[in-house]
Amino acid sequence: MDGMVPQPRLSLRPFSPAQVANAVERSHFRLCLVLVLLSLVCFLPGFSSLQPMDRDEPRYAQASKQMLETHEFVDIRFQDEARHKKPVGIYWLQSATVSIGEALGVPEARTTIALYRIPSLLGALAAVLLTYWASLAFLGRRGAFLAAALMATSVILMVEARLAKTDAVLTACSVAVMGGLARAYLSRGAGVLPRRTLGIFWLGFAAGILVKGPLVLMFAGLTAAILSYRDRSARWLLTLRPGLGALFTLLVVLPWFVAIAIKSGGAFYSEAVGHDMLGKVGTAQRYHWAPPGFYLLAFFATFWPGAVFAAIAAPFAWQHRREDAVAFCLAWIVPSWLVFEAVPTKLPHYVMPLYPAIAVITVIAVLRHFVGPHRPAAKISTVLIPLIPVGLMVGLSAVNWSLDHTLPYRGLPATAAASLIALYAWRLFVRNQVVRSLWLGFASAACLSVGVFGFAQLDLRSLKLSPRLAEVARNMSCENPLVATLGYREPSLVFLTGTNLEMLETGEEASAFLRQGGCRLVFVEKRFENAFRAENERLGLHPALSTRIAGFNINSGRRLDIGAYAVEP
Repeated sequence: MDGMVPQPRLSLRPFSPAQVANAVERSHFRLCLVLVLLSLVCFLPGFSSLQPMDRDEPRYAQASKQMLETHEFVDIRFQDEARHKKPVGIYWLQSATVSIGEALGVPEARTTIALYRIPSLLGALAAVLLTYWASLAFLGRRGAFLAAALMATSVILMVEARLAKTDAVLTACSVAVMGGLARAYLSRGAGVLPRRTLGIFWLGFAAGILVKGPLVLMFAGLTAAILSYRDRSARWLLTLRPGLGALFTLLVVLPWFVAIAIKSGGAFYSEAVGHDMLGKVGTAQRYHWAPPGFYLLAFFATFWPGAVFAAIAAPFAWQHRREDAVAFCLAWIVPSWLVFEAVPTKLPHYVMPLYPAIAVITVIAVLRHFVGPHRPAAKISTVLIPLIPVGLMVGLSAVNWSLDHTLPYRGLPATAAASLIALYAWRLFVRNQVVRSLWLGFASAACLSVGVFGFAQLDLRSLKLSPRLAEVARNMSCENPLVATLGYREPSLVFLTGTNLEMLETGEEASAFLRQGGCRLVFVEKRFENAFRAENERLGLHPALSTRIAGFNINSGRRLDIGAYAVEP
């Protein structure tokens, strides 16, 4: 009608992804919040339900548990054996989280492996957020977010966030140190670094030494040496206030290093340096031997979904090696990587502290449109994007069927979703939508975490030998049974059944253990049962066969059949 004022229309259209991204990018807090949420989706599934993973994780957890049992917080022990391999930092962190759990009323806190994993979870979260902070020295907010997301979704960090070991915390310390070193180098000549940067650098440095000894010093020292040679000057390092920083580091680390030297009579240093460190260089630790090139091959699985993007970006790093940002990242990666490749003892997580630098170079190359289907063999090589989730889905199904004659049904929907998303990510890459392909890679990794760690591992019952054996001990009708084991000697069984678990060598020893009377339980692996039964007959013992536990020991690569024999008063 004439004279009526037109009313504005209400738009019901949702915000576009670009609008949401722009809104999030306006704030460091919002970006970090998204990174934390992404990390938690990748790190938390299976965090408490995954059994203690032999052999390293339960060794750390058991040593921390013994600190609480004995109130001895200087010496590190696994049962009666001195564990003089790594400094004390991670054991203190684990003991603290378990003590907090006990104070909050967590039932059976000292045998709850999730409590011992909390420092690793916090270390992994810190590694992601510190990667964002370190990347801001080279990139804008969007690029720093992508680099941190590559770390959050990487397979190796998803694994280490769930294991009560040193490596996630070490990575966080290393990124803190390298982020500070990057700011000192890229701002050389500017005069003074902010106090926050100095604090992060030196706190990471001191904590890194207390957690895993000299590795942080190696990462920073090799990088600084190469960059100083490049510039023909090391004066830029003075902005890090090395005098005050060294004093702070000594105040943090020296008390324990002096205390353990006195306590062990110097044995800690001979073991940690002479056996553990030099053993890795020599031939003392042949169990983890691998040829040079191992880390390069493992990288394509451990840094998925970012690995193939990083491989395509490798020529970019060489072409732009004279740029300060790229030069710093290469100095961070190359010398330490070569050291690790030269050392005969190799494990995939050793190079994890170098991955943030690889993420930074990868993102720089992506944002400059270097990475794309136009690169040689890129369309074919990016088949790796869907290959990892598809391979895990098929592989876990095959393992589950082989061991337990069933399929991991609970995990299949999420692993199938991860595979389909990764296939679509591959399609987007081929269509030159590289950043969108990256984002779908993050989504695929999140689904993979839920499928593999959250659900599929629950169905792999044959791999859960120690929890099933420990359950037998808990279900005995008498209280506080004395427990021994013959033929199955994994540290996880010590952690779950108790520090006093006896490790036996022969069937005769198993019979003698039961003969001592009281409430006793012995686990006897099938290979030793004939000798065990013969000795029982000779002694006139008639222990009850409580149950049999069959499963597969990953470390020995053998199927095991274990009988649980009990005597009760």
